[in-house]
Amino acid sequence: MNKPTLKSVAKALGVSTATISNAFNRPDQLSVALREKILSACAELGYDGPNKAAQSLRKGCSGIVAVILSDSLEYMVSDPVASQFLQGVARELERQSKHLLLYSGSADNLDSITDFVDGFICYGAPRNLKLIEQLKRCPKRVLTVDFDLPGRPSVNIDNEQAAYDSAMAVLKPGDRVAVLGLRLIDAADSRTVGTAPLWDNQSSVSHRRLDGYQRAMQQLGLTLSNELLWHLPESNQACAETAAKAVLSQSPAPTVLLCMSDLIALSAMRVALALGLRIPEQLRVVGFDGIEETLRYHPTLSSVWQFSDQKGEAAARAFQSGQDDNQLLSYELRLGESS
Repeated sequence: MNKPTLKSVAKALGVSTATISNAFNRPDQLSVALREKILSACAELGYDGPNKAAQSLRKGCSGIVAVILSDSLEYMVSDPVASQFLQGVARELERQSKHLLLYSGSADNLDSITDFVDGFICYGAPRNLKLIEQLKRCPKRVLTVDFDLPGRPSVNIDNEQAAYDSAMAVLKPGDRVAVLGLRLIDAADSRTVGTAPLWDNQSSVSHRRLDGYQRAMQQLGLTLSNELLWHLPESNQACAETAAKAVLSQSPAPTVLLCMSDLIALSAMRVALALGLRIPEQLRVVGFDGIEETLRYHPTLSSVWQFSDQKGEAAARAFQSGQDDNQLLSYELRLGESS
């Protein structure tokens, strides 16, 4: 049996296609009694309304906003910072009666969704850099968060200044400094950066944070040796522990760890405490993000709080506003027991 269509249902009920469409989409155009009669008859015929995909294509508006994540869905939904951001986006889109679609930054391309969404909020530079080239050419609205795309609006914090502030709060003249960085080079394992070229230097917030750390160190007459600048491919415990064990086993050991995420910093502190190091007497640690776990851990972590849920709300509002300016949101440096 063929699925009923708008035309076949209108013919069966003896009304116009416009009347059927109004019953589903513009109820104010019909009396309550007529609308209920039409909807009841449609239900009996197995017709559940005009095709939404076709309507979206005709109108050029679906009410769906795609959030392109920087990495795989599995990794991103388990990351507390990304989860906070997505909560904020979802909260604001729900206020606007819009819908959220999550899309992996490791996907091959955007072809499968471009026609069915109103546009893209891109959260971090996607792991597949080919998506960036597609976004540059995309005719739909594109807004970026935590990285910049020429000619597109963005929502960020000042990562370079925030990192500088955090470093200046913990560094002292004569310190031996290690940086546990995030996605600094194109490598799938935790390793020293060495002579490898920095990855995506123009758009990555990790490199802005590194710039801030290095500015603070330069101001205090400190240098960062190659063996103490580490690349971590992901912000998780396993990657952080690998780097922290290698760094803290050096002689002389670093006196300060500058960490590009709170998860990295917390993992590094666990390694340090297991090795018998006293925090902050022998090792000072500062993180970046402001996740709730830092408040429950002892010693409490000094960190840059960037309020990711508020960032998500701001990104969703900026996307809907249609404005093309770049926003810099505020952050707070909160000093804990680790410094």
